[in-house]
Amino acid sequence: MEIFRTVAELRQWARNSRHAGHAIGLVPTMGALHAGHASLIRAARGSCGLVAVSIFVNPTQFGPNEDYNRYPRSFEADCALAKAEGAAVVFAPTVEELYPAGAATFVEVEGLSNRLDGASRPGHFRGVATVVAKLLIAAEADRAFFGQKDAAQVAVLRRMAADLRLEAEIVVCPIVREPDGLALSSRNLYLSPEERTRALALSRMIRQVEALAATGERRASALIEAARRIFAAEPAIRIDYIEVVNWATLEPVETAAPGTLFAVAAWVGATRLIDNTILA
Repeated sequence: MEIFRTVAELRQWARNSRHAGHAIGLVPTMGALHAGHASLIRAARGSCGLVAVSIFVNPTQFGPNEDYNRYPRSFEADCALAKAEGAAVVFAPTVEELYPAGAATFVEVEGLSNRLDGASRPGHFRGVATVVAKLLIAAEADRAFFGQKDAAQVAVLRRMAADLRLEAEIVVCPIVREPDGLALSSRNLYLSPEERTRALALSRMIRQVEALAATGERRASALIEAARRIFAAEPAIRIDYIEVVNWATLEPVETAAPGTLFAVAAWVGATRLIDNTILA
C-alpha cells in the first residue's frame, strides 16, 4: 500500500491505474477508522479494481466552537486498517496541500446545505462539498463510497455531483452498528461509559420508529412523537433535531413514503451524535 501526500502523486497514480484498465474507488474519511470505514473499503474493493482511502481532518467543515483540534487522530492504526482491507493507496494531504495560500474557491449546494445538520452547523456542508469535490477531482474516482449514517451529507453530495456533472458515482453503504445497536462513529470515542449507555437511546428510537412504520403508520407527526417519547426517558440527552424528510431534498414531509429519511441528531453530554433509517 502506498501513502501519498500530494494531489500530484494521487492524480498520477490514478491516471496510471486507469490506463492499466482499473476502475478507482474512493473512500473519503477523516481518520479514526473503525469497522464502518472498513465496510466502505470492502464495498469499494468489490466494485472497483483499486481503492484509495483519504485521511484528512477537514478544517472547513468545523465551526469555530466545534471539535477540530481534538478530533481523534490515529494515522498509523488507520493505515494498518486500510491496508488490511485491501486499499491500494492512502491519501493523507496537509491542510496547505488542499487549501493553498490564497485559495478562494468553495462549493456550496444551496438549499440542502441549510437543512438538518446544516441548520445547526452553519457552513458545515459547504466545507464537506468543497473537500469532497477536491478529493474526487484529485483521485479521478469512478465511484466514491459513503455510509448511510451521514445521510444528509449524502444528499448534499449527490446534488453536488449531479449539478457539476462529475463522473464519479456516489455510492451509499448501510449503517454499521455495535452489537448493542449504537451506530459506529469516530466521535463515540468521546463518550464516557455512562454516556455510552445513554447514547443507546438513539438506536432504540430508530428501532421503535421502524417497528411503528412496519405496522403501517406513515404520519410524520406520529413517528416523531414516538421518537420523542424514547428521549423523554433520557433527560440528559439534548435533542438537536428529529425529522422525517424527503431524502433527495431534505425537505420535511407530512406522510412517509418508501425511501423517506427519518433522521435524528442529539447531544449526549458534550458529544453530538446522529442516526437515521430509510423507511421501507
